[in-house]
Amino acid sequence: MIKKLSSNEKRKIRHRRLREKIKGTPVRPRCNVFKSNKHIYLQVIDDINSKTLTHANSLEKDLREKYYNKELKYRDLIKEVAKRLAERCKKLNITKLVFDRGGYKYHGNIKKIAETLRQEGIEL
Repeated sequence: MIKKLSSNEKRKIRHRRLREKIKGTPVRPRCNVFKSNKHIYLQVIDDINSKTLTHANSLEKDLREKYYNKELKYRDLIKEVAKRLAERCKKLNITKLVFDRGGYKYHGNIKKIAETLRQEGIEL
């Protein structure tokens, strides 16, 4: 009997295949995306030095409270997390990123993250 792969296992395979092609450098670090059912996590990574330069996620206290109190919808929460990441990148003088979609399809929320980063002045 052949075991079927779960959608998350398929995503991990796609992500591994993507990561062979995408590398973050100190000049142009990699912006990694991970999303769970409730939260979104963004990291800016320098792969050459193996360092996470900055990050933003929906578990930050004020965002989490607004989301759980229904002040923010999920799509607005995603935009807010992307804006925070862009602000933190600007503080570190990072204006160019390589966008690593983490094996997710480039539509919906992943596309919204990329568009928000571009609107905030980050070149992808």
